[in-house]
Amino acid sequence: MGTVLGVWAHPDDEAYLSAGLMGALIDSGHRVAVATATYGELGVPEPDGVSTEQVAAMRRGELVASLGHVGVLNHRSLGFMDGACAAVLPAVGSKAVAEVIAEVQPDTILTFGPDGMTGHPDHRTVSSWTTAAWRASGRRGRLLYATLTPGFHEEWRALNERVGLWMSGNGPVTPEDELALYVELTGAELDRKIAAVRAHTSQTSELVEVVGPETFRRWWSAEAFVAAESSLEAER
Repeated sequence: MGTVLGVWAHPDDEAYLSAGLMGALIDSGHRVAVATATYGELGVPEPDGVSTEQVAAMRRGELVASLGHVGVLNHRSLGFMDGACAAVLPAVGSKAVAEVIAEVQPDTILTFGPDGMTGHPDHRTVSSWTTAAWRASGRRGRLLYATLTPGFHEEWRALNERVGLWMSGNGPVTPEDELALYVELTGAELDRKIAAVRAHTSQTSELVEVVGPETFRRWWSAEAFVAAESSLEAER
């Protein structure tokens, strides 16, 4: 996979969708960088007297801790406001991503599919920015979209609905024989991923309490990606 760049919307997106893969890549000597469009300052209810800047700082700290679990030291912030990515001019957003691509020179780029995984508008927008920037680069390297398998939906449908995982739609689904990459984690590798996810304490502590730690661990034990070219072709 060469040098890998993940482009995501908020802190914790990278952990849920690619922490296992990033850890394995780092173990194998690959360069891995992560870019986030926002610091997720609207991602927690604001306690009295705490500003969005303070929430952003807290989430930056969680992100650093999470990336540290998998050995990623190279992080870039695109500097946009949480919840407002869709209001950014597409040319501005794609230029910000293109600048990171030009600097990192990735062989593989990871991001959301056009569905935005959960349907979150920021996720969908970051997907469109990254796809546009990749095209503008001459389709340098591979662009992979995070996806889910039919087996994931079958096993976790009730839980996904109970916790309100989908903001719109029902999440992406790609048959396993159409995947570009599938990572199934067990043992110490899964321990490391769950530690990375749970380092985003503001986003996960309540959820872990609701579903239980063992269920939470199994819920996100696999990561799947589809080639953007295949996904985009299928939409036509």
